[in-house]
Amino acid sequence: MTTVVIGARGAVGRHVVEGLLAGGEHVRASVRNLATADFPAAVEVVQADLADPDSITRALAGADRLFLYAPEKGAAGVAETIRRAGTGHVVVLSSGSVLLPWAVAGNAIAAEHDEMERALAGCAPRVTPIRPLVLAGNALNWARSIRRDRTVELVHPESRSAPVHEADIAAIAVAALTGSAAADPSGLLTGPEVLTQRRQAELIGEALGEPIHVEEIDEHRAREKFGAAGDPATVDAILAFIARNRRDGESPATPVAREVLGREPLSFARWARDHVGDFR
Repeated sequence: MTTVVIGARGAVGRHVVEGLLAGGEHVRASVRNLATADFPAAVEVVQADLADPDSITRALAGADRLFLYAPEKGAAGVAETIRRAGTGHVVVLSSGSVLLPWAVAGNAIAAEHDEMERALAGCAPRVTPIRPLVLAGNALNWARSIRRDRTVELVHPESRSAPVHEADIAAIAVAALTGSAAADPSGLLTGPEVLTQRRQAELIGEALGEPIHVEEIDEHRAREKFGAAGDPATVDAILAFIARNRRDGESPATPVAREVLGREPLSFARWARDHVGDFR
């Protein structure tokens, strides 16, 4: 069987490729630029872009399964391309926010993922969304200031979440693709423990062997920081999510990873050690 991995060089996609190879699966990795492809010899490499239907059709030719990130736009067109290709099983990286009623109702990011899931729902006989709530990799947004002066600016530093390691997200995607998941892989996916943003910064400092100074900022300053990275609706969604997570239980730690994988999920401390080079 052939599994296509779109976005194979991404933070999650590269782990999906590794996990499938480790299981003896035939992997076809798609990249936008062939010059940047750097995969083991066993990987078949193709050039594809979700914005180019013809390239996706070529990438999916003869493939049985597909892993892809949530399309940023044009999900209906992507779904039609997949349907025409006849792919049997699609695993799509979505967001756990679609499972939170309060988020879908007033959160632009959650609403976009919910709409995307609905668009892709009928594109193959089986469609499995993977729904991580908070990615540990979000902390990479702090890397520049931590590298510069071991400082990080945080709005609501006591906001709590249970960040999930990208390797665990990929492992669950692989389990879904190969049929080895021991439980529903589409549940609300989190890391093993709820941590404040302040504690996450401390754990990065522990990995570095140097303390990280947390500077609390107000939402006005946060909007200035986030504004360059997203449209106003997205910034509003991020800030509302962070603010809401100051309350206990709004962003819980769930057992999904443990139940699907049959092992303990990777901790944020492990993530910090794995990424220590990004913060040096």
